[in-house]
Amino acid sequence: MPIKVLAFAGSPRRNGNSETLLDWVLAAMAKDPDVLIEKIPLTEANINPCKGCNACQKLNKCVQRDGMDSVHDKIIEADIIVLAAPIFCMGIAAQAKMLIDRAQVFTSRKYVLKLPVVPVERKGKRLGVFLSTAGQNWSYVFDAAIPSVKCFYNVIEVKDKDISYLMVNHVDEKGAILNHPTAKADAEKLGATVIAEIKKRLAA
Repeated sequence: MPIKVLAFAGSPRRNGNSETLLDWVLAAMAKDPDVLIEKIPLTEANINPCKGCNACQKLNKCVQRDGMDSVHDKIIEADIIVLAAPIFCMGIAAQAKMLIDRAQVFTSRKYVLKLPVVPVERKGKRLGVFLSTAGQNWSYVFDAAIPSVKCFYNVIEVKDKDISYLMVNHVDEKGAILNHPTAKADAEKLGATVIAEIKKRLAA
């Protein structure tokens, strides 16, 4: 049975620093023959912003018909969900934030309608990964993004303790991460570690 990895490239700039970091992680994961990876660039996903209408609190689905229709099911089915996005103006890039906001349907399902987001037997057997890059060389540059990321994973039944992070600052211009002394090795190690952990959980 394959391990399903769903990865979101959340930058408006294709093949930039955050997506390169993502590709390194996915390449390490792909070394395991049991891993099936799907990468979705959010610039191509046709996901609209949340309307804030709260209709999902009654309908158990979003009133919008767009790319989130297919993404919604893939999020539920995945064993590992990876979100990669850069930091813009001290917050997560708009493309990734749009995905997070559209996860409101899961919030409504979980907390308002009291319905399961994933089957009970899969709770505690899903992992999340957040990858990010930033141009600024400040230790706190990622701080504002973390609560949104944790909220996203929480409502799709990935607990805080099951989220891994790799965040690299001081990489601004496109390709700067290629010259970072540890980013690639850290990404490859993370990819291998997460696959090893999910295999243990799925076998339990």
